[in-house]
Amino acid sequence: MMQETLILVDENDVPCGTQEKLTAHLIPQRHRAFSVFIFNDQGETLIQRRALGKYHSPGLWANSCCGHPRPGEDVKEAARRRLNEELGFTCDLTPMTKVCYTLKLEKDLWELEFTHVFKGLYQGDFTPAPEEVMETQWISPENLRGDVLRHPNAYARWFRLYILKHYDVLFLTKGRAA
Repeated sequence: MMQETLILVDENDVPCGTQEKLTAHLIPQRHRAFSVFIFNDQGETLIQRRALGKYHSPGLWANSCCGHPRPGEDVKEAARRRLNEELGFTCDLTPMTKVCYTLKLEKDLWELEFTHVFKGLYQGDFTPAPEEVMETQWISPENLRGDVLRHPNAYARWFRLYILKHYDVLFLTKGRAA
């Protein structure tokens, strides 16, 4: 895993320092993050199955894209950067909500994140980076929620939280598909 520096924040998303990425996930420290939900014209959302080489949650399904802004980087621009790095495309992104959570992962890792959630609309072709993504799928929100309920262990912990606790904001909000 490449060394990456995260922005530590307080409960109001005010920066209060930086920390190396793995350390921030081993010794839970609240840090700024983003999650992206891409929709198509049919109202389906793009999900990705994380590559097996990822340091946490390998092989699990997750939202279209997620990551962390770098110190000094605008969150929305970071989300666009990471969308291109993971899936090979960019599109306009619109803020949807902010979600704070603490989740215990495998290998003694933690997610303690203040997450900016964005949506976008995309219809074109794309080529995922194989070191990041092993599979993608367009799925209706209704089918996604049903599958998360039937097969929760196939999905990353934070993605299950979005689907089960924030479904209305993510999928039922008027104009969800940018």
